Amino acid sequence: MSAHPPSSQARPADGYAGDVTPKMAHDWVQSGIAVLVDVRTDAEREWVGFVPGAMAVAWKQWPGMAMNPSFDEAIATAANGKKLVLLCRSGVRSVAAAKRATELGLEAYNILEGFEGDTNDLGHRGATGGWRMRGLPWRQN
Repeated sequence: MSAHPPSSQARPADGYAGDVTPKMAHDWVQSGIAVLVDVRTDAEREWVGFVPGAMAVAWKQWPGMAMNPSFDEAIATAANGKKLVLLCRSGVRSVAAAKRATELGLEAYNILEGFEGDTNDLGHRGATGGWRMRGLPWRQN
């Protein structure tokens, strides 16, 4: 099995709707069938970059990485009857957030590779996958 699903289908996952590539998530959002939710901290979005139009619903907050007490209400509001595609730095927090959204009765997908992708041999992100490296829309302040 390849590391990424074909562009038209999600990879099955336990506890949530599935995993999708950054390109597939972007296509779903552009077609209007999904809402992109960035579950990174406010600090990450502010300093590293963000996806224009994405809903910001942090899973955990800086400093201390405490759980966001408003997550459940905010994620339900963000869905607005559509699929959710969840983005974090590398695709770890977004899995936890997708599982929680699923527990709330929402159709939630994790975006593989996250915003910055995995680390390379030098321990740097941004060169081996991720929303940003794939050339999808993003901005920095």
